[in-house]
Amino acid sequence: MRICVLGTGYVGLVAGACFSDSGNHVICVDLDAGKIEKLQAGEIPIYEPGLDELVSRNNKAQRLKFTNDIAGSIGKSQVVFIAVGTPTTESGALDLTYVLSAAKMIRENLKGNAVVVLKSTVPVGTADKVREVLKGVSYQVEVVSNPEFLKEGTAVNDFMKPERVVVGCQSEWAKQIMADLYAPYVRSGNPIFFMDNRSAELAKYAANAFLATKISFINEIANLCERVGGNIQEVRKVLVTDSRIGSKFLYPGCGYGGSCFPKDVQGLIYLGKEYGLGLDMFRSVHSVNERQKLVLLEKMKKHFGNNLAGKTVGIWGLAFKPETDDMREAPAVRLIQELLKSGCKVKAYDPVAFHEAKKYFKDQIELVEQAYSVLPGADTLAILTEWNEFRTPDFEAIKRELKSPVIFDGRNLYNRVSLQNQGFKYYCIGQVDPA
Repeated sequence: MRICVLGTGYVGLVAGACFSDSGNHVICVDLDAGKIEKLQAGEIPIYEPGLDELVSRNNKAQRLKFTNDIAGSIGKSQVVFIAVGTPTTESGALDLTYVLSAAKMIRENLKGNAVVVLKSTVPVGTADKVREVLKGVSYQVEVVSNPEFLKEGTAVNDFMKPERVVVGCQSEWAKQIMADLYAPYVRSGNPIFFMDNRSAELAKYAANAFLATKISFINEIANLCERVGGNIQEVRKVLVTDSRIGSKFLYPGCGYGGSCFPKDVQGLIYLGKEYGLGLDMFRSVHSVNERQKLVLLEKMKKHFGNNLAGKTVGIWGLAFKPETDDMREAPAVRLIQELLKSGCKVKAYDPVAFHEAKKYFKDQIELVEQAYSVLPGADTLAILTEWNEFRTPDFEAIKRELKSPVIFDGRNLYNRVSLQNQGFKYYCIGQVDPA
């Protein structure tokens, strides 16, 4: 099948590479000439395990191409994916400027029948708006909603082996094309759910809002544990062994981040407002998470007598989760901003987010290339991302290099009793702070 993908961000690049790997001929288009030049040279702008190899293999096989030739790319395609950015406005609404602009480009350059697929996460009703833009086109055109459910860090595997594929469409013709397109990825019986566009658009928001709710829920219970003298690890055992609840996304910590959960929860709140619904639960999910991002700051203030000025904080982990360099809405960003306001010096390390951190903080913090390089001269160590390399560190070296043996663990990686026996003051989430 001939496919055009408009947008070479995270979603567009992963989709384009994966579709080409099953034999489709894919052209990825972007208006950013610099980005296209880098992609043509084999430079991948994001860190995603397995993606660089996938792009390289299909590029060499001439199944995957990158260009800024919009007219030529759209005109040749049977399926055109819109995978452009949808930035959030101050009100919480999503800005559809790029989506509608892409639709106009399709209208102006289409040279045959085509299915236009909305891959970007968009508000309910966006497919209808794109249909309005495409009205009057002399070819058969169907607008399909096909939200992505990829997890950063495992996106390639998620695409190749999806738990489910969601397709919103109005015609049997479009349904058949989408079924054929996804056939290689659902051979083991993974379901494709066909439905109306609005249900498909809302399904993506509902899924992410539910996962975000689970995270804020466990964090609220963790905070309560600290107050009443309980242990969240023990409480969690009871929860996760209940088959009605399950274990996924029930890990206490310093909050969620990334490009999806914060944005989608806010988008759902805004959608409810448009339709006269308060959606108070999701407002609470958001506010709990924003507060949770600063839970370690409050613990630091408590430990250091409410005076952080002049202190040096070593940080392990800057990305919002392991296996990605994405720092959008990351708890580390918020915490570091507040530490700097409090007069702290920050030394930080992340296995892959070094260059992203430079964009965020420039020279405001000291970025190092080895984990243990944050320790010399630091008053404490804070863990903000649960990278595997942080799970079994050399505690003797940490104790030797820090000014004082104090650890603030935002991901509950370590055993509190073991660290206390080694002479550490260990602050974590959902357990009573050391005296």
